Order: sequence, then C-alpha cells, then structure tokens
Amino acid sequence: MAEKNERPIKVVAENRKARFNYAIEDTVEAGISLTGTEVKSVRGGKSTIAESYADSRGGEIWLINANIPEYLQANRFNHEPKRPRKLLLHRKQINKLMGAVERQGMTLIPLKLYFNEKGRAKLLLALAKGKQLHDKRETEKKRDWSREKGRLLRARG
Repeated sequence: MAEKNERPIKVVAENRKARFNYAIEDTVEAGISLTGTEVKSVRGGKSTIAESYADSRGGEIWLINANIPEYLQANRFNHEPKRPRKLLLHRKQINKLMGAVERQGMTLIPLKLYFNEKGRAKLLLALAKGKQLHDKRETEKKRDWSREKGRLLRARG
C-alpha cells in the first residue's frame, strides 16, 4: 500500500522570549478558531504572538493580543488584526488550565503558532510561572557557561 504524502509541521510564529521570562510547567496543543482571511494571512507568515497571552472568559479560553495582519487581497471581508480568538480545547483541559491560573497564580502563554500535518492551525500553549530577576540572571549564567564549555571542549579536540 502506498504511503500518503504528509505535510511536515510548519511553524508560523514563535514566542522566543517566553522561555526566558517564564518557567514553563506544562504545555498543551490547542486548536485556534480563525476566519478565512486570517488563515490566509497566517499562511503568509506575518503573524506575531510575542505580546499575546491566553485568558478565560465565560468558561472558554481566548487568545488575547495576537497580531494577525489583514490579508491584502480580501477587500471588505477582512478581519480585525488584534481581535480575541477562541482556543479549541476539551472541557477537562479548560478546567485544568483555569484551575492552575486561579489557584496557583500561573499564566497561559502561547509558545508557537503552527500548521500540523493535516494543515490545521494549532497553538502550543504553556502553563507558566513568571521568573524573578534573579532567576533570569541564573538562566543567563547557565546558558553562557554551557556555551563556553562547548567552546573549550571543541578547542581541546
């Protein structure tokens, strides 16, 4: 039987500062509800999730402040670039995330916006706790030391 040609995962937007500013506890893959012009714009690769976060409203999780620019060829049927977008999760996942946010003071941070193998838009959502300044310094020291250690080992042979 011939194998189907599956599309590889295509990362469209990534929040690179999230791992520096937050201690990631858990990650969840969530679907994202987009309109047609938003999907076309996201496929173009111009969207950003760097300043965005997720919040619970009315028993649902919403992506706030994610910037998906207008699709140029869509004239009057275009979308609003920074509108709140609904995240598609199971009820158990929503309850777990909302409980952690309310009880433990955690934050929901998007890490990646990508298209999976089936071509569906997905968001990698992290349950995270904000780092203090001294934690950020410690992370930077560890990263610098591992980089320096790699250089020393390479120079040695």
